[in-house]
Amino acid sequence: MEPVTHFLYGACLSRAGFRRKTALATATMVLAAEAPDIDMLWYFRSSAAGFVHHRGFTHTVFGIPFVAAAVVLLVYVVHTVYRRWRPLKPLPEFATPRLVPRWGILFGLACIAGYSHILLDFTNSYGVRPFWPFWNHWVAWDIVSIIEPVLYVFLIGGLLLPSLFGLVNAEIGARKRGLRGRGGAITALVLVALVWGVRDYEHRRALAAMNSVLYKGQVATRLGAFPYEGTPFRWLGVAQTSATYQAFIVDSLEPEVKVGDKEETYYKPQDTEVIEAAKATYLGGAFMDWARFPVIEVERRTDPAGYIVSFSDVRYAYPERRGIPLSCYVLLDPELRPVKEGFFTRNFIKNRLERTPEPDERQP
Repeated sequence: MEPVTHFLYGACLSRAGFRRKTALATATMVLAAEAPDIDMLWYFRSSAAGFVHHRGFTHTVFGIPFVAAAVVLLVYVVHTVYRRWRPLKPLPEFATPRLVPRWGILFGLACIAGYSHILLDFTNSYGVRPFWPFWNHWVAWDIVSIIEPVLYVFLIGGLLLPSLFGLVNAEIGARKRGLRGRGGAITALVLVALVWGVRDYEHRRALAAMNSVLYKGQVATRLGAFPYEGTPFRWLGVAQTSATYQAFIVDSLEPEVKVGDKEETYYKPQDTEVIEAAKATYLGGAFMDWARFPVIEVERRTDPAGYIVSFSDVRYAYPERRGIPLSCYVLLDPELRPVKEGFFTRNFIKNRLERTPEPDERQP
């Protein structure tokens, strides 16, 4: 998921009752909920390095305790420096004692928030490798888009509505009961779980409908249904046969799949020397390990001589969208040695600059 959902989910977890145990619980859990994405820093080195390491060790059950420890250390340092700068004032004699930071409990809460990050990432189609390096397999639930507006509504509502109701109660003089915000946060988390349940049900219906169809006269050897944001009933269906992938729209409210609805056919890659050389590169190998319905295209270049090999995954080939996100390339010389590798972007100018020009495109 994108960072906003992780931050909001961490805040709701804290408000659901954990902040009663120790001071700084909310700050720690919000930071820890997003901290596994620290591996995005690899993108500063290169897009290939970023792709290879993203959702790596920091997104595993073994890596979360280390991430949690780093977050608690950061909170400890900031808290210590801040309190030396602005010490707390003594409380009146009969005032309720303040909560103090309990660092062992904060470490446990940071672990809980960190594991929530893996859970949220598992729900979308990009996937996670929770037991890497001992079990190097990508797993994904395929039920929620990386950006899901419904989750924003529930999580933000769960955090803000209790404050709004608190202002109303203050206006009418109602008596304050318990820790404000706990009910709203718990309700938000329950609603998020309800969204997952509904989407899982519709996802299963979409796959069941796809399983009853022949694809150009052949039985599918593998099926996938991938979510659209904002609706649990519309899916991108992908069917794999012996030679092709077919992508089409699936309406899970309909009992039958209409394969011709914006259908696109992609041909599975052949085993050639060029493709094998590209798959053996740093980025090519990582992409093939991650992709579920890979498409590989080879283009021969004459000036300079060589090959550009493009990789893409049909699970992101939504017909309404321009291009296929997360498509990458490997540039090989005539001896099939890698020269350059990276990702295509939506930046037309960047792609144009990185692409080797055709002879007739060169300036005289």
